[in-house]
Amino acid sequence: MERILRGAFVLLGVSGGIAAYKAAELASRLAQSGAAVDVVMTEAATHFVTPLTFETLTRRRVYVGLWDAHEIEPGHISLADRPDLCIVAPATGNTLAKIAHGIADNLLTSTILACRAPLLLAPAMNENMWRHPATQENIRILCRRGAQLIGPRRGWLACGRSGEGRMAEAEEIFAAALKMLATVHHGKRAIRG
Repeated sequence: MERILRGAFVLLGVSGGIAAYKAAELASRLAQSGAAVDVVMTEAATHFVTPLTFETLTRRRVYVGLWDAHEIEPGHISLADRPDLCIVAPATGNTLAKIAHGIADNLLTSTILACRAPLLLAPAMNENMWRHPATQENIRILCRRGAQLIGPRRGWLACGRSGEGRMAEAEEIFAAALKMLATVHHGKRAIRG
């Protein structure tokens, strides 16, 4: 099953939550399995994990600002054209809201808005934020548009209590990514390689 990742392009979006440290493990797992992993971080995410961490794990450049990725085409367009799969982990309440409502005010949300690849979201936030009607409506919007959701899980949260809102573990997200890529590979478009 992991051979599906050889030659695949994966966009890993990392938004600004404490669970960003788990995204490093996910990036490493994807890269070790042969995927080319382009990491796009929000500015807030860099306060939890540095771009250098992801560059070291993926052996690829990491993008943060809208102007970091300029090439012949605008950066968000060139990044959006490559992936076979987009993953946002952690997907904070703020990032979920922006994606749901088409707000493209950073490189990650601009790239997701322009990307045609399947989208896997791994939410992570405080339980009250997760259960808020606005967040739940944003999730419904995104799922209606075809996004796949993994988590959140119950467990110990950064706020110091246990509840629902913990990001799924990297291995669980990795397994979901494999399943989605298998569908892409056998149905919608062939993986480059």
